[in-house]
Amino acid sequence: MVKKIKATLILLTFLLVSALGFGQYSYPDRKVSMADTMRSNGKIYVVVAVLVIILLGLILYIARIDRKIGKLEKSSENNK
Repeated sequence: MVKKIKATLILLTFLLVSALGFGQYSYPDRKVSMADTMRSNGKIYVVVAVLVIILLGLILYIARIDRKIGKLEKSSENNK
């Protein structure tokens, strides 16, 4: 049973990776008008800045939780 679940997860992972690869393929004559419009208006930098702020917030949040868990582990080891 565990082997079937593991094999299914591996298969789904490979399918997802291949689907993402096909999604990245771009034809030479096809242009992305939304990206061109945002780039010409200068709004693409706002989008990138918001994404960077969100990612930094998530990283700081995870680091803070990791520190708290480490302190809890140390205090639980000392109480034994």
